[in-house]
Amino acid sequence: MEAHFQLSDQEFERQFAFCQLDPSLFSHEAHLRLAWIHIQQHGQEQAEINIQKQLQDFVASVGATDKYHATLTVAAVRIVGHFIKTSSAETFSQFMEEYPRLKTAFKGLVEQHYSFDIFQSAEARATFLAPDLLAF
Repeated sequence: MEAHFQLSDQEFERQFAFCQLDPSLFSHEAHLRLAWIHIQQHGQEQAEINIQKQLQDFVASVGATDKYHATLTVAAVRIVGHFIKTSSAETFSQFMEEYPRLKTAFKGLVEQHYSFDIFQSAEARATFLAPDLLAF
């Protein structure tokens, strides 16, 4: 179990929102958890808005603005939202048990939607690019 699980969902989201979360806790799985929390609390559309803003603030606060990736951020929220629709999980831990490929094969999930490598694209990093293969 990753270290971010030492914090409750409420505390994890609060620390992140106020740029107080230890950056070492913000792993890929923690990013998915943030999406899960926001979708559960605010719905898909608002989650995308919230997470983009909070993530931009967070990377700025730790001097890592080069780490922000607009397309990947929105794609991650949309992919998590897709799996939430079919999930019976009541907690994020249960959700990850139900859909482990979100953690272990995430890049492959993203690549199903894009014909080009969004991970290396400067344009995709700066602004959200809609998928050209399969809509979210």
